[in-house]
This record gives sequence, structure tokens and C-alpha cells, in this order.
Amino acid sequence: MGQAANGGARRRRRRRGQARWRPWARVALEVGALLAAALVVVVAVLGRLATAIASASFWWSLLGIAATVLALGAATAALLRGWIRLRPRLAALTTAGPAAAACVLALASLWLAWRPAFHDDLDSLHALIGGPAETQRQTIAHQVYAAYRRADLAGLTRVLERARVYEPTVLEAAAAFGVDPEVMMGIGSAESAFYPRDSADGGRGLFQITAPPAAAVVEVRRRLGVTELDALNQRHNAFVAAATLRLYLDQMGGDPFLGLLAYNIGPRNGGLRAAMEQYGARDFTTIQPYLQNLPRDYPIRVLSAALAYRLWRTEGRLPRYEEGDNARHIQRVGIPGLTPPDLPRLTARRTEG
Repeated sequence: MGQAANGGARRRRRRRGQARWRPWARVALEVGALLAAALVVVVAVLGRLATAIASASFWWSLLGIAATVLALGAATAALLRGWIRLRPRLAALTTAGPAAAACVLALASLWLAWRPAFHDDLDSLHALIGGPAETQRQTIAHQVYAAYRRADLAGLTRVLERARVYEPTVLEAAAAFGVDPEVMMGIGSAESAFYPRDSADGGRGLFQITAPPAAAVVEVRRRLGVTELDALNQRHNAFVAAATLRLYLDQMGGDPFLGLLAYNIGPRNGGLRAAMEQYGARDFTTIQPYLQNLPRDYPIRVLSAALAYRLWRTEGRLPRYEEGDNARHIQRVGIPGLTPPDLPRLTARRTEG
């Protein structure tokens, strides 16, 4: 009898505890759902504003932003007041009524956020907030997409099929030096088309290594535990390429365009950093006009090849950019080095052909 009484008392305490936290849980769910819906709407409105004022003068842009912020504030106050008035009626129908209605609004906002138009608004807002740096990034990104569009996709597919045997080595080297593995695959594609060989210009092996920085060579020797490096040993070759890219990315503050440009120019005549200091260039856009005798499009070629690798790895094919809705789809997939993959890690690459 005593045990039964104790068990009944415990159950009553649990029920009282649940009765205390359930109302707060419903309120928390309601508030969270309303905030999610409001966030999506605000981003959409500000994104439309960013698109509208993209070519406007400073003062018109400032006036548009101020008016939109005031309008959003007034609309938020009015909607909040309306919700407070509606809430008792929803609660009279069922205790979960307000939370359920808020969840419906949140689901509607998620449907809006899933639509391509919302992503366009988000890109416009990103450009507005990011300023010139983001505008430059988007401009160069479209150069990469255009390069992919012009590419011989059948030839690229053959290159990527040929890359399969070298892929584990390249990924190992990228992981060792903390560089983007997809970008490394793009470099391999641009340098040798994954056909290791000695070239007339002195390039050797998979990554066409010529005169790597001494610091990179020392670090690779230490990592591999060897005293001499063999450029025709593809593991050595890939490690030197990854170490070199890491070095130049660090020199260029992590900027992928400048890092790849410096990688291609190499250390001769002081490298890219010396050229930028000489001409007062700040970024990839401002240094390009001074590189007439150097391959200014090298980062574009590498990143378009890296984009092809990402598509091939995740979809098993290279979709044509201009067909159907492929342009939007490929832009959502994103460019390696600029946008992280929205997919499982590279070590779990699909194996089907």
C-alpha cells in the first residue's frame, strides 16, 4: 500500500510539473515562430529595397532606406497590436491556438524563403551590406559562371574522370595544409588536366610545379619526413602545391582570388605582393590592369574547374548552364573557395559514374 501511495504521489508531482512548464513552452513556441516569420519578411523587404536602389544616387538610397525602416517599424507595431487583440480569441478556441497560428505563419514564411525570388532578395541585401567588396565578389563570381558556360563540358568530364585516381592524394594534401580541396582539384585541372607530365615551360607533374617558395618546400619535407622531394611523385607534387597555396593565401589575407593569382605568378620579382605595393592595388580588380603579360584570368579558370568538380562530384554530370533553370541551380550550388559545399564531406564522394 505504501509503495502504491508513493507511486501515485510521484505521478501527481510529475503532472503538476508538466502543467507548470507546458504554458511556457507554448508561449516560447509562439514567440519563436513569430520571430522567424518576421525575420523572413524583413529580409525580403530589405532585399527588394536593395534591388530598387542599386543604381540610385546616394541621397535617394539614403531616403529609401530611412523610409523603409520607418515603414517596417510602423508595420511591426500595427501587426503586434493586432496579434495581441487576436490572441485571446485564438486561445478561447484552444489553449494551443496562438502557438498553432504562429506556426502556420512561420511555415508560410519558410515557403517564401524557399522560393528563388527570396534568394535573389538575399543576394541583393548581401551586396548592399557587403559594399564594394561584396559587389566585386559577385562580379567575379559571374565571370566564373560565364567561364563554366563557355567550357567544353565533354572534355571537362573526361578530365574529371581521369582525376579519380589522383583525388585521394589531392584531398590528403589539401587537408594537411588546410586549403579548400575543391579548389585544389580545380588547380590540378587547370594546370595539367590531370595528365602529369614535364612541360616546355619547366612545369612538372600533376600541379606543374616550377619554382615553389622555399618555405613551402621546407614545410613539405618536414610533413612527409623526407630530405628530397620528387616532382614526379604525385604525392610530393600535391603536397608542394597545397603548401604553396596555403602560403599565398596567408600572404593575401585569405582572399581566394589574390591567393590563386599569387600562386600562379610565383615568387619571381617579389611576386604578387610586390606588384600590388608598386602600383597601389588593393584587390583582384585593381591589380588586373597591371598584369598584361601574366595570366590574369588564372583564378577564373581554376574556380570554374573547381565548380565543375563540385557539380560532377555531387550530381555525377556537368549540367549545361544555359539549359532550363540550370543557371539558378548552379549559382545555388556555389563556387568552391567562395561558398562552402552544402553537401557531405569530400571523403564521402559518390562513386557512381
